Amino acid sequence: MADGKNRKQMDAKKMARVMKALSNPNRLELYLEILKKCEASFETGFKTECGECFVSDIMDSFNIGAPTISHHLKELAGADLITTERKGKFLVARINEDTIDQVGVILSARKK
Repeated sequence: MADGKNRKQMDAKKMARVMKALSNPNRLELYLEILKKCEASFETGFKTECGECFVSDIMDSFNIGAPTISHHLKELAGADLITTERKGKFLVARINEDTIDQVGVILSARKK
């Protein structure tokens, strides 16, 4: 029984990190742009592998500097919303589908 309580606390803490990360308008827009680019690359199969997007491709969409975008990416990654990986000189971002699925379950009050 104690394990169940600890598990719920961890779920609530993770959910709070996700919500905090998405509460910043710039981060939310950045996340949605990554999601859009990942879906587009997945559908077309061009440029990137399965569900990836080059961060350099989306930077021009924002009126904020590269250091600020980098900070926002770290916050999104820290909340497990995205993963990032270096491919040569490029930074590639992917949506973390597991986290999104968990958030969906919690928000819809469905049990897995």
